[in-house]
Amino acid sequence: MTTPDAPTPDAPTPDLERWRLILGDAAESRTGAPSAAGAARDAALDWLYGRDADADGRGVRRTGPRTGGDGPSQLTPVDWLDEVHRLFPKETVERLERDAVERYEIHEIVTDPAVLERAEPDAALLRAVLRTKHLMNPEVLALARRIVEHVVRDLMDRLRVEVRQAFHGTRTRRPSHRKQARDFDFKGTIRANLAHYRPDERRLYIERPRFLARTRRHLEQWQLILLVDQSGSMVGSVIHSAVTAACLWSLPGLRTHLVAFDTAVVDLTSDVVDPVELLMKVQLGGGTDIARAVRYGCGLIDNPRRAIVVVVSDFYEGGDAEALVRDVREMAAQGVQVLGLAALDADAEPDYDREMGRRLVAAGAHVGAMTPAHLAEFVAERIGR
Repeated sequence: MTTPDAPTPDAPTPDLERWRLILGDAAESRTGAPSAAGAARDAALDWLYGRDADADGRGVRRTGPRTGGDGPSQLTPVDWLDEVHRLFPKETVERLERDAVERYEIHEIVTDPAVLERAEPDAALLRAVLRTKHLMNPEVLALARRIVEHVVRDLMDRLRVEVRQAFHGTRTRRPSHRKQARDFDFKGTIRANLAHYRPDERRLYIERPRFLARTRRHLEQWQLILLVDQSGSMVGSVIHSAVTAACLWSLPGLRTHLVAFDTAVVDLTSDVVDPVELLMKVQLGGGTDIARAVRYGCGLIDNPRRAIVVVVSDFYEGGDAEALVRDVREMAAQGVQVLGLAALDADAEPDYDREMGRRLVAAGAHVGAMTPAHLAEFVAERIGR
């Protein structure tokens, strides 16, 4: 008797079977027919990836139209999810779920309570929940909230550590005996060890590494105003902005505001302490009026020289571009630290209107892509000056 995964005399070896799963049934003449477990995996993969319209042209997996007949019944999303949890390792399950909700927009994954109960909470599922929560009835929303809470808790746990490290103290030029990589003094180390340079080897030997000391910051009367674009493409940044604001909220002397915008502006500062509740209130989609949000942010500033305004957006302005540039220029001239972020998530992969980005830089803003940890470092460095 053979195990479900063991190759039968007519089945391919495990390596060949993996290729069979990648290439589809067109490869069977070279790889052999799959084992029983391989056939089940193939059916689960084909349920999802058989939707690719261009797969035939690439020679990968089969994509022909579904037809009737006396074969097995078609899988429902809940059946498919049960199958992939049974057939694949956790890492593969997470990838399949991510492709289902993001690439193929199979909304049942996040609107069917039976499916939600089985799904693995992760960042991709959270993004899908936020995009589709308007489709959910109260029962499904309660299950979706469990996913939001799980993912947000994980993000909070990771980011709190990074925020604490960023605000531990600002670096000074005073040397330190505490050897921490983040405080390594590169130039000082080079100068202190020039006597150990070997011209024949073209190599500098380090005998006395130098490190910089840090001083405790006194955070007094600083404002951080986060203006977050809540259009559908910015969902990852909305999530991380909410979590970042919650982590920064408790820092002494730093007042954090969180404002979401599309063509309207919604001040969510009162919900910053509860990022789960905040995210459940966010309404993704709609147009983008960055100028209106910046104008609102200007009205929140108490002391321009003690204010940091962060605009998280793709900068494709649907409002008054000239007013946006003018307001940013005026804030920078008054001493406000203006930061434009094209992304605020774990990957910080920028996708934004670079022409508008150049205009904002010329007006006095800092523009780029940044992770939440780097934003905390940016705020800490400005406050520590």
